Amino acid sequence: MNRKKRIVLGVSGGIAAFKAASIASQLTQRHYEVRVIMTKSATEFITPLTLQTLSRNPVSIDTFDERNPEVVNHIDLADSADLFLIAPATANLMGKLAHGLADDMLTTTLLATQAPVVLAPAMNVHMYQNPIVEENMTRLRELGYSYIEPGSGQLACGYVGKGRMAEPEEIVEWVENFFLRRQPLRGKKVLITAGPTVEAVDPVRYFTNHSSGKMGYALAQAAQEAGAKVTLISGPVALSVPSGVTRYSVQTAHQMLEKVLEHLPEMDLIIKAAAVADYRPKVVYDQKLKKNAEEMTITLTKNPDIASEVGKRKRSDQVLVGFAAETQNVREHALSKLERKEMDFIVANDVSLEGAGFGVDTNIVTIYDRAGTELSLPLQSKQDLAKQIIEHVGASLI
Repeated sequence: MNRKKRIVLGVSGGIAAFKAASIASQLTQRHYEVRVIMTKSATEFITPLTLQTLSRNPVSIDTFDERNPEVVNHIDLADSADLFLIAPATANLMGKLAHGLADDMLTTTLLATQAPVVLAPAMNVHMYQNPIVEENMTRLRELGYSYIEPGSGQLACGYVGKGRMAEPEEIVEWVENFFLRRQPLRGKKVLITAGPTVEAVDPVRYFTNHSSGKMGYALAQAAQEAGAKVTLISGPVALSVPSGVTRYSVQTAHQMLEKVLEHLPEMDLIIKAAAVADYRPKVVYDQKLKKNAEEMTITLTKNPDIASEVGKRKRSDQVLVGFAAETQNVREHALSKLERKEMDFIVANDVSLEGAGFGVDTNIVTIYDRAGTELSLPLQSKQDLAKQIIEHVGASLI
């Protein structure tokens, strides 16, 4: 994987806690970032130092042990996790989670996260078959939690039956498959344009727009995480390139068009999120224009329409997605652009709305397609929106 996925490994207090050492080690060797949270009872079975050494990260135990004053530890772990893996998941841990109890670091973080959670149960066979435990497990399953089923055999307590936590190799394989399943664009090639273009007037002046490139860069990261090989063609922005993404930097609309057409034949999905200047100065002066007259007239000439050019050239198996930043009659303008430029989807937003304009970290959009369907996505971060856009338009490639 090009970007390290962060797995929060929760270890609760059961004899199977010793297997967490192997899980942490194997996941780290596979280039996952592993952060461990232990209950205090888990420390009776395996030391925090062991898991810290194997994960190469500090181990969290106490909710109030705040080592970094810039963040709240359990919220930071909750927000940054790609997956929560609880191994072992004891009957006590699942009971507290099923009823929304948060009395330690692990349960507090679990209630705060929006990441997927998978539980690897481990307990005595009679505990596993207890109707209360079964009811708790059913409730958690209905709430969207996943399970890695325990095995049957000789248990540490001496009984024989179901309740033995799955082996580390099985758990690690489940994790690997989980991330593969969440890559709907695996093997696909995606081209994304982002940011503004810059059209020079003279050596020190130019025309541009307010685009920050944040939406395009978020889409590039989301597409890369979805398994695609991503080519990002970007105007000048102050953003870091997402890991694993190939970026080509351009300045003008003509340069962007040239680079897009160069890579177009090999692409499966083209997302034109850049805010390309509609016009450019007809004459670009070699020397700086002096401030002499009270008024200055600059004649503009029309730039090529990159989306239209792509729409004319794309094959039937290629998908073109455009963006429409409007201030009025958003639906009408978006549908007109969708048709005229032979797009398959268009993502439209009203940039006059609070939280939806250029330069901010949030957006509000509606996705339209040629079949006449609409998908409205409410105000949220551009990163979250990007994931939903990639999932929605990527389905057309499957």
